[in-house]
Amino acid sequence: MPHHSDQPDNRATDSSAADSSAAAGRATEPAVGSSSFLPGDGLQRRPHGSGDAWVTGPDGRRFWGTFGAAGLLVLHPAGKVLLQHRAEWSHFGGTWGLPGGARHEGESALHGAMREASEEAGVPKQILQPLFSSRLDLGWWSYTSVIVRAKEEFTPVIGDAESLELRWVAIDDVDELDLHPGFASAWPAMRPDLLLRPVVIIDSANVVGSRPDGWWRDRAGAATRLAERVSGLHGNGIPSDVLGLAHHRWWPEYRMVVEGQANAIHTIDGVSVIRSSRDGDSTIVEQVDAAGSTPDAPLFVVTADRELSGRVRELGARVIRPSNFLEALAERH
Repeated sequence: MPHHSDQPDNRATDSSAADSSAAAGRATEPAVGSSSFLPGDGLQRRPHGSGDAWVTGPDGRRFWGTFGAAGLLVLHPAGKVLLQHRAEWSHFGGTWGLPGGARHEGESALHGAMREASEEAGVPKQILQPLFSSRLDLGWWSYTSVIVRAKEEFTPVIGDAESLELRWVAIDDVDELDLHPGFASAWPAMRPDLLLRPVVIIDSANVVGSRPDGWWRDRAGAATRLAERVSGLHGNGIPSDVLGLAHHRWWPEYRMVVEGQANAIHTIDGVSVIRSSRDGDSTIVEQVDAAGSTPDAPLFVVTADRELSGRVRELGARVIRPSNFLEALAERH
């Protein structure tokens, strides 16, 4: 799990030890509010995958992962995070870090982090909700920390010889540990955003109408195609700069308001379709007013309508231009 910091450690990094959000600590007793899970006997290291190899940079530093690496920070429903006590033979052996490792060829950071956490710690992928990611990009190598929320409680299980222990650690207790250098630099920026839940409300008529692609011939079909593209963002998230938020990418909640003939839109996974019985603008304003934009739950409205933009801004929402949003939809990673 490669080291992550704005100033990476100059020592070579190991497959299970270099971690963009690796927490370090040598406490022999569980922290207050934590639960520990120890390994069974005879665990072996896993076979190497397509990306399990060293990468040497122009400055001579080596990092693990031909295609980069990724780690998973799992947030427990009770406000804890899952940390991994790494094997002594690994880089920064004996410290606490995150399940993670080298990405496979063609594998996204999200999928790589979840796969590694499943293999190393028995983290069930089907109950995870991605929140945001943070990335260290050296140009020739990158490490991505993916922060996810577990929608229900689960018991982690050590899956290989790379872990001495797995532990749920209360968020308030993380700073009491002797942190891994990479995590010590990354954790202060991650911690305040663990509870951030952005919501994006899409003015479907305005976004669809911004591109002259014949949408007027089939409004429901055009709205369905837009919803399908929005649903695709769940694979890699949306760039943080589109939302004006910190970190690398985000996985917000998406709500799409449709009206008129577009109300016949099909249901699309990952997108809440709100069918307006009158004009869509009024429904969007009602949605923003009812939700109430707060620091922990910021609201974003995708529209180019000036009047609507002014109305939702007065209610505390931020406005995203359709062109910027569509550009994010067109990205491929």
